[in-house]
Amino acid sequence: MPANDPDLTVSHVNALYTDLSCYYDLMCADIDYQAQSAYVKRLHQIFGNGNNQYLDLACGTGPHVRHFIDLGYQCSGLDINQPMLDIAQSRCPEAHFSQGDMSEFSLATPVDLISCFLYSIHYNDGIAKLNTCLASIHAALAVGGMFCFNSVDKDSIDNRLQVSHSLVKDNQYFEFQSGWYYSGEGDKQALNLSIDKRDGSHTQSWQDQHPMVAVNFTRMQQLLAPYFEVHIFEHDYDKLVPWNGHSGNAIFACIKKPR
Repeated sequence: MPANDPDLTVSHVNALYTDLSCYYDLMCADIDYQAQSAYVKRLHQIFGNGNNQYLDLACGTGPHVRHFIDLGYQCSGLDINQPMLDIAQSRCPEAHFSQGDMSEFSLATPVDLISCFLYSIHYNDGIAKLNTCLASIHAALAVGGMFCFNSVDKDSIDNRLQVSHSLVKDNQYFEFQSGWYYSGEGDKQALNLSIDKRDGSHTQSWQDQHPMVAVNFTRMQQLLAPYFEVHIFEHDYDKLVPWNGHSGNAIFACIKKPR
């Protein structure tokens, strides 16, 4: 599949994560889950309703859920990928996990805090699905509940930029690479992912492209406004700094409005 065409649809949008779920934690080994979780807890202490029922959307293998359990929350997770949920349940036996699409979900009992880390809000493939997701989140939150996520402004995407890291595990060398692609117009972008695994002279490679929704922050605020009171912060998990109005990555803290 060409790596620069977000209009192409993959045969299974979850193909790489499904087949390689056992490598997901290695791919994310450089992420400071503890700092991210502590940051969102601080936001919740400032803006939230004081209660501790928590849901992580696109929870993956459950690393954020694990930290929120340790922070005293009653936790649950939702993800579309069952193999990763199996790992999450093993990591967090105290939590409840469900398989489902975050663009349209419902809860029997409202929660007080919902997160969507690692730019996963963009997995809603298109504005219509994103709006349905926001409506589902609003309905799933208790009175005064908070939704927190991070996002990339489509107008700031540089297709030339890639993030990569490598590590050695069980005498095997892994290299992971990811990067955004945006054509410059429309509401579709892509996340391109690749994994190389080298064991002696043998190399295996996987590539995948995830279609995602592309929005700028002006449009994102418009979509959020009917549902939430919105506070935007710089993308820095070490300190709370209001968004400067220009950065292309930001953290959104959204407080449920009555409807």
